[in-house]
Amino acid sequence: MDKFHLDKALTPQGWRENIVLSIGADGIIAAVDEGAPAADAVRIRGFALPGLPNLHSHAFQRGIAGLTEVAGAGDDSFWTWRDWMYRFALALDPDDVEAIAALAYVEMLEAGLTTVGEFHYLHHDRDGRPYADPAELGRRCVAAAAETGLAITLLPVFYAHSGFGGQPPGEGQRRFICDLDLFGRVAGGAAGAAASYARGRFGIAPHSLRAVTQDELRLLTGAFPDCPIHIHVSEQVKEVDDCLAAHGARPIALLADTVPLSERWCLIHATHADADERTAMARAGAVVGLCPITEANLGDGLFEGVDFSGRGGRFGVGTDSNVAISATAELSMLEYSQRFLTRRRNALSPRNASTGRTLFDSCLAGGAQALGLGTVGLAVGAPADFVVLDAGHIAFAGRTGDAVIDSWIFGPSAGAVSEVYVSGRRVVDGGRHVARPAIEARARKVLERVIAA
Repeated sequence: MDKFHLDKALTPQGWRENIVLSIGADGIIAAVDEGAPAADAVRIRGFALPGLPNLHSHAFQRGIAGLTEVAGAGDDSFWTWRDWMYRFALALDPDDVEAIAALAYVEMLEAGLTTVGEFHYLHHDRDGRPYADPAELGRRCVAAAAETGLAITLLPVFYAHSGFGGQPPGEGQRRFICDLDLFGRVAGGAAGAAASYARGRFGIAPHSLRAVTQDELRLLTGAFPDCPIHIHVSEQVKEVDDCLAAHGARPIALLADTVPLSERWCLIHATHADADERTAMARAGAVVGLCPITEANLGDGLFEGVDFSGRGGRFGVGTDSNVAISATAELSMLEYSQRFLTRRRNALSPRNASTGRTLFDSCLAGGAQALGLGTVGLAVGAPADFVVLDAGHIAFAGRTGDAVIDSWIFGPSAGAVSEVYVSGRRVVDGGRHVARPAIEARARKVLERVIAA
């Protein structure tokens, strides 16, 4: 039994001092005690917070961060960005995918994100043929998570069509495309890969309503009745318009009419949900997966978060395209987007409450639900996943309690994360991942070769 003495810690009961965590060999917290430092406990100075879940990532896209910021001949949008992404995806081999994923996962851990939901749709070889193991590339994502120590919920993607109504896929999508039989083999292998890693979990991800027909969606949800389900929905105005033209319904309304929404659903983006759709998501207990930096980068629009929260809606955040990997930037961008919409400050916070703490608690709970994590936080039965903020950092001068979280998220706090633990094992020390040099060197060789090609 390992023991850690935390000077100051955010627990489910609030901020506490002199907390002793007892952690079993399985990395699960067995006891949480208050009191004097135990003689056999490792002393951890600073502010300890639960690690945040990152509920939506496409790890391989980390490789094109910054490369799409060149204006085209016409108006740029998600759809022009997607052309860049397709070309990059077609150039990667399995070792490349693993190397880039490991780099992204190192950066997530250094940012205070301790679990990732890997929305994994790059399945096949460059020519579109399945690998001998159809889940080869999903296994590489799990291998990258295991190497870095990041917990992962692997979400293999079913992607069959290029548009509403079952339109045939395009050539640039050949590495993604599955029929239901092939997807069954991909998903079976992915489930096995996740089960082979102590911190691995499994769910499925019908890509979007434009890539999956209603009949296919019903079959998928029936075939996988218990795991988390994630789907891109209502991200783009064009998507809404195309759905209305094809089905006479908006995307989230169509989704809710096709399958029963519930707490196991995570609706990624939902940017252009109308009031009725926001009510339907909230009543179902589904999580909305918001990716504020990517949504801003792609020019998606602004989600009506204040209205959704007012309806009792649940949400979490993800790094999506990994154009930037920062827990604090995602949270601050989320709040600032709502300030743009409402023209008032502290938009997502209840009256007389800390905005940073409100965002942190909401995204911890929403991310845990979306990724099927069960108990989280510094509590008995939860994995010992926690982030230590440097109490000596100037961002926290004179701060205590929730002011620490507010200053971390909204203040000049670069370099504030000093240590990160996953399952009680230290994976970040002094702000740097313990395996960063080797992982970064491997990724650098891949990126220099692929980008120059």
